[in-house]
Amino acid sequence: MICIEAVIRPERIGAVTSALVDVGVPGFYYYNVTGQGRQAGVEVFVGRAGQTSTRSAVQKTCIRTVVEDGLKDKVIDAIIEASKSPGEGAIGDGKIFVTPMLDLARVRTNERGEAAL
Repeated sequence: MICIEAVIRPERIGAVTSALVDVGVPGFYYYNVTGQGRQAGVEVFVGRAGQTSTRSAVQKTCIRTVVEDGLKDKVIDAIIEASKSPGEGAIGDGKIFVTPMLDLARVRTNERGEAAL
C-alpha cells in the first residue's frame, strides 16, 4: 500500500476528484493549506490606488489517498492530467508525494492492511 498526497491549485479539486473516481479510487480526503514553494508567492492588488503587494503564502488544496501499489502510476497520471494547467503547465500547478503505508486499520471492523482499504 502507498499513500499519495498531492498539493494542487484549489480551483482544480473538482477535476482531480473526478479523475480519481474514474481510475477506481473512491476514497480520499482533501483540505485547504497555505504555503510557499518555488513560486515564492503571488502579487495581489491592495487598496484603491491599484497598489500591489507580494504575498509569500499561496492558497493550495492538499488531497490524500491510500491505494494498492499496482494503482500508483495510474493515480499519479490521473492527478497530473487533471491538475496541470493547459499547454505545458505553469509554475504553481502542484506537487505529488508518494510514501509507503506500513499498515492500515478500519476502526469499525478492525480489518487490517489492504482489507481495510
